[in-house]
Amino acid sequence: MSDPDISVVICVYTEDRWEDILAAVASVRTQSYPALETLLVVDHNPVLLDRLTKEYKEVQEVRVFANAGPRGLSAGRNTGIAAARGEVIAFLDDDAVAERDWLRHFASGYADPRVMAVGGRTMPIWASGRRPAWFPEEFDWVVGCTYKGIPSGLVRVRNVLGGNASFRRSAFDAAGGFATGIGRDGDKRPLGCEETELCIRLSRARPDAVLLIDDRAVIHHRVPEAREHFGYFRTRAYAEGLSKALVARSVGADKGLESERRYATRVLPAGVVRGLRDAALSRPGGAGRAGAIVAGVLTAAGGYVVGTVRARRGGATFAVADIEGERDG
Repeated sequence: MSDPDISVVICVYTEDRWEDILAAVASVRTQSYPALETLLVVDHNPVLLDRLTKEYKEVQEVRVFANAGPRGLSAGRNTGIAAARGEVIAFLDDDAVAERDWLRHFASGYADPRVMAVGGRTMPIWASGRRPAWFPEEFDWVVGCTYKGIPSGLVRVRNVLGGNASFRRSAFDAAGGFATGIGRDGDKRPLGCEETELCIRLSRARPDAVLLIDDRAVIHHRVPEAREHFGYFRTRAYAEGLSKALVARSVGADKGLESERRYATRVLPAGVVRGLRDAALSRPGGAGRAGAIVAGVLTAAGGYVVGTVRARRGGATFAVADIEGERDG
């Protein structure tokens, strides 16, 4: 099977990340496996749209678009999917840089025609220079990174993680696009899980589909100082609970919480034990990590309960994009 052409979509929304955006694009342009194109999708920010259009007007392989849907990350990704020309579409966060062989490892996963998605490993770059002593690796998803508990190597998974992921175009033809109303919306509450919902929907539409994570496909994700504090940790955990409730409403609790049950019953208790052991041995941060895990679980559970009640009352809605329809339109 021939190597696939890969389009890379980077969704952006604020000029505050200007240097990060340039670094993200540069990391794609220097890949050992060249991208067919890089698509920058600007989320309802005319000033940023104009600035990026001027920045890359002489760069043929970089194209700049305005988000054609409602404000938010899901609609931005759907805009990129509709415009992309590659057989495979990869997604990179606007505040991350990819290692040189990132796309090469993605491409190798698609040698098997059953593979519909390949994700990678996302490593944090802490603004303070190192991980806060109290911050548990089990909760690195809070800052958009690969967390302790995800299997290492090349492994089959229920879902990939959206900031470092790729899909065959045919995956979107089969399942539709990212659901709006689940994921992030600029600087509002940091919701997520839109890629989880899509991957479960994809597996239902294509029961033979294989979804992989290859931890050799590495990106480095910037964690700003504001996200190193417990206040953000708690806010993000609560938002994750709200998001999981939406996913469960869409695809059912059995599939929507399948991986989370193992995480909550095995990975997190082991993390608490490690933290308490470190505290008993007078190692820095042990008690803080154990406490953060417990607080994170309780906060996410609270968000899930609230989200479930809201969903039952009809207060939460989302829509799945018809990518083929958007492309034709």
